[in-house]
Amino acid sequence: MMRTRTRIPRSVIADVEQRVRRLCEDLAAKLQFHGWHHVSFVRDKSVHFAERNGAAVDVVEVAALVHDLNYMVRRNSLPTDGAALRRKVLFVAGVPLGDIEWIERIVVEAEMRTRSRDISLEAQALSDADTLFKALPVTPVVLAHRYLQENGITLRELAHKIVGEQVGKADEGYYFYDAEAAATYTKWAEANLSLWRCIVESLDDPCVEDLLTSVT
Repeated sequence: MMRTRTRIPRSVIADVEQRVRRLCEDLAAKLQFHGWHHVSFVRDKSVHFAERNGAAVDVVEVAALVHDLNYMVRRNSLPTDGAALRRKVLFVAGVPLGDIEWIERIVVEAEMRTRSRDISLEAQALSDADTLFKALPVTPVVLAHRYLQENGITLRELAHKIVGEQVGKADEGYYFYDAEAAATYTKWAEANLSLWRCIVESLDDPCVEDLLTSVT
């Protein structure tokens, strides 16, 4: 007979939230893109998608809270770089060891750079929320420069990163996993990716290169 999993208590989730928020606030100057504004958005949307796709909502919520702790460890880093800090935050907050391991798998599985068509429902919920943040029409206007500053990369590097990591997934039909999210937000994603493809093309123009050099 299959045992029913014990959900992570709300008090423990609140503890994780408090610890992550405190870290975000303490490192606010460093986390210009991946700060609490990003974490809270991804958490709220992850819960929404998890409630709709049948994933374990409590685990998804905690995974969303800790998914970008790697940026507190090292700039321009990968999710795996935050594994030790994630485990520490979750363990001290009282998350069960089995769930800590599960959350780590979800965070790695949902990573844009390496995610595939067939990932767990929990990773799908987290991925869709994080991807939506990237696809928001306001992100390139209001937040892109913060990403450059936070991670110490150039506009050319960011443009190639976005196009290289995201266009293939959009073309292959799993930019969003949730059908309603895809129906609602694909037009934003297409406009966003078209913009970044145009940025890549524009940077090959020497006059554009001179322009950027003069204003940055």
